[in-house]
Amino acid sequence: MDSVDDMLDDPAIHAYLHRLVGEEGIDLLRKFPKEGEHSDEDLAAETGINLNSVRHSLYTLYEKRLAEYHRIKNNETGWLTYLWQIRIDRIYDAIREDLEDILDKLERRARYEEENDFYICKACGILLPFAKAMDSEFKCPECKDPITHFDNDTLLAALKQRIQAIRDSIGHAESS
Repeated sequence: MDSVDDMLDDPAIHAYLHRLVGEEGIDLLRKFPKEGEHSDEDLAAETGINLNSVRHSLYTLYEKRLAEYHRIKNNETGWLTYLWQIRIDRIYDAIREDLEDILDKLERRARYEEENDFYICKACGILLPFAKAMDSEFKCPECKDPITHFDNDTLLAALKQRIQAIRDSIGHAESS
């Protein structure tokens, strides 16, 4: 599974790339010439995709190391031309890096949920950690109604379940 078309036929990879570059970016990937390097202007002309959309997609892919370029300078005009190629072979690394970022954020959130007690205003839905609840004398800062303890065990269990699923997924990706 090394061609762009094969990768895009995988629903998970397609969804990831669609989130990253949108429908026009997917269209660009499908129409990107198989061989060589190509300027953004040539790609726009060949694919019929708006030049700004081509550039946006290429730079977004570049940020994830899924595209690369090299520059050539026209000595007469001083203009730089960027010649692009797609590096779809790096897709699993990009996905793993994103999953690791998400994992880090979820782990920090789980720690915050574990380390704090929360209080909620049933009228406004405002959620306060213990220190802020105490500062407001256990009254809602908005409506002044009394606030009650909020049991975050369900949220914490869901966070831990998601964390484990991502860990399993990253472990699976590394063994593939």
